[in-house]
Amino acid sequence: MKKLLTLLLGLVLAMTLFTACGNKPIEDSNADIQNEKAVKLDSEYIKEKGKLIVGITDFEPMDYKEAGDEWIGFDADMAKAFAGKLGVDIEFVEIDWDTKIMELNNKSIDCVWNGMTLTDEVKSSMECSEPYCNNAQIVVVPADKAAEYANNNLWDKLQYAVEAGSAGKEVAEEKGYSVTEVKDQATALMEVASGTSDAAVIDSLMAAAMVGEGTGYSQLTYTIELNSEEYGVGFRKGSDLAEKLNEFFKESYENGSLRECAEKYKVQAALIEK
Repeated sequence: MKKLLTLLLGLVLAMTLFTACGNKPIEDSNADIQNEKAVKLDSEYIKEKGKLIVGITDFEPMDYKEAGDEWIGFDADMAKAFAGKLGVDIEFVEIDWDTKIMELNNKSIDCVWNGMTLTDEVKSSMECSEPYCNNAQIVVVPADKAAEYANNNLWDKLQYAVEAGSAGKEVAEEKGYSVTEVKDQATALMEVASGTSDAAVIDSLMAAAMVGEGTGYSQLTYTIELNSEEYGVGFRKGSDLAEKLNEFFKESYENGSLRECAEKYKVQAALIEK
């Protein structure tokens, strides 16, 4: 009798353990499916709240204000058109570039659309669109010092102003340059113009728009390119909006609106398919 009771208790215990072990993967699997669904339907989240929140900095010719409070520029105009395609409103929010990934993940913003270089960090932390523009990081110096710096190869002796968390900061540090981190690229130019820094490392597109004759920084000039790179738009990791934007870029390229916008802001933008 005791043997039979022991056997029955053993069977009950085994069945309990089997049930417990069997249920856990199902629960975990369901949770994974729900999490995956929540991430993949980022477009539904945007549509439900009726607004696409775009993280930017003041970066001519991509996102800037010419008069009043309206944001314009190549990126700003294309973002407005994309929001229209989604059937939602748009809001531009100035962010600290160094915390853009955190801003995206905590849903303070829905995407980063601001002439963003597709660095390894960006591509591993965000769901990125295909590249839509070629760019380079370029050194800006006072025009009256450019020949001296070039002739004597003094680039590694200068103090550089760079935007915190930017591709410019990354490439300057890779070169071994001494850097001062500032809020944004516009501030980096102000540092050079005021003599606080010897040089700045900024995007070539911004340099073309803001530096030299006929600009607000006519006393500055851009010199050597430090690298070559590509721009893309970043969404939350796993978001379906990146693919929707790729489709939008393709449509805009084919109907000519992307090229028309690029010509308006003197940007060399194109659909760069991988």
